[in-house]
Amino acid sequence: MIRLPVPGSLRLRFLLAVSLWVILGIGAIWFSAIGIFSSHIEQSYHEELEVHVRELGRLTEFAPDGTLRLSRPLSDPRYEEPLSGFYWQVTAAGHEPLRSRSMTRGSLDERIAHSPEILHDLESGPTGPAITYGFTRKGPAGEDIHFVIATDQSELDRLTGAFTRDLSLWLAGLAALLVATGMAIISFGLRPLDRLSYAFARLRRGETQDLEGEYPIEIAPLANDLNAYLHQNEAMIARSRVQAGNLAHSLRTPLAIITDEAERLAARQDAGATGALLLDQTRAMEQQIEYQLARARSAAGKKPSGRGVVVPDIALPILRAMERLHPDRNFTLQTDGCEEMTLPLDPIDFAEVLSILLDNAGKWARRDVCLHFVCDRQGGMRVSVTDDGPGIPPDALDKAFEVGTRFDPQMPGSGLGLAIARDLAEAMDVRLVLANGEHGLTATLDCSAR
Repeated sequence: MIRLPVPGSLRLRFLLAVSLWVILGIGAIWFSAIGIFSSHIEQSYHEELEVHVRELGRLTEFAPDGTLRLSRPLSDPRYEEPLSGFYWQVTAAGHEPLRSRSMTRGSLDERIAHSPEILHDLESGPTGPAITYGFTRKGPAGEDIHFVIATDQSELDRLTGAFTRDLSLWLAGLAALLVATGMAIISFGLRPLDRLSYAFARLRRGETQDLEGEYPIEIAPLANDLNAYLHQNEAMIARSRVQAGNLAHSLRTPLAIITDEAERLAARQDAGATGALLLDQTRAMEQQIEYQLARARSAAGKKPSGRGVVVPDIALPILRAMERLHPDRNFTLQTDGCEEMTLPLDPIDFAEVLSILLDNAGKWARRDVCLHFVCDRQGGMRVSVTDDGPGIPPDALDKAFEVGTRFDPQMPGSGLGLAIARDLAEAMDVRLVLANGEHGLTATLDCSAR
């Protein structure tokens, strides 16, 4: 299938270059062919007229009564047809002019015939400008006999015009065929780039982990280098997550010890203030460590790994875990025909965002939590988590994503969940929005196609 060129594309540039050369080449052929044809047809007419004027001189004689006559008609019958554009004339002083039957009106200018040498010029004829040939010869009494023959210039123009029209139509068809052939060649030559673009699209959608396909030797090194980079990036992401986990584990143990000692100091009367201050700082440190570790891990996972998120497979294990974590809540899943759809997102980060949002909804819901997947025609998706809880005051919605924000200190949590969810969503190029509905809070992930 031939793809049409679009502005800014290589196809359009190549097509413009091909079209330019076709126009220049066809134009050169058109001008040169018309010039050559006109030259040859004009030369042919001149040679023909010279032959006819010589024949006219040979056939002209004086009758016994002294009048001019032809011994026989000229060999070209067009001189016998009235106003055919082919004329001849013989004049001599003291004699009645002798004219061709075709010249039913007007006359030829005998001044062109003023020398025994055959001369020619463009003169005015009976039916318009005419190519005129003539010469003179002495008669029996020594008088000058003027032999003139002419052909309308329009006859030459008619032949040239007919040839020009036929040539123009033929060359226009040839130009169209050449441009179409050029488009086919361009499409065939750029087909490997189309396959590479399709492979990139599959990689972006998470349908594959490599750039698939065989490519020409000019493109194959690029595809191989990109595949090597993808594998290296995947390994780097895995190492970053392991290092983030190791760092979290190595920090939590000494931080737990410090927190325990701070609690003991706070319980002592002589060091209560110091212990309380130390306890507040350790809790702030714990919050910051958790938050920064989450940011580091999300930054490491910003580039999709090629695995993708498959709906609803990604949500089912999370919902089962939430049902055990919040047994008195009713978790429901709605997919609206999005089954088996794949999103080009990191599945680990996306699962964590869903876990945070569902856990947060489970804490605040009175009874029901709904996870809803809605597809759009562009291949994107909106994911919403809705609970029937009290919601968030409108003037406090902007503060919900701040680190450490807790609307109810009695509710379990660290105040980091939504902040971490927002950073993970931004790392995946997904928009996370909170809004109060009729019966509770709705958190929406806009995973529209990008």
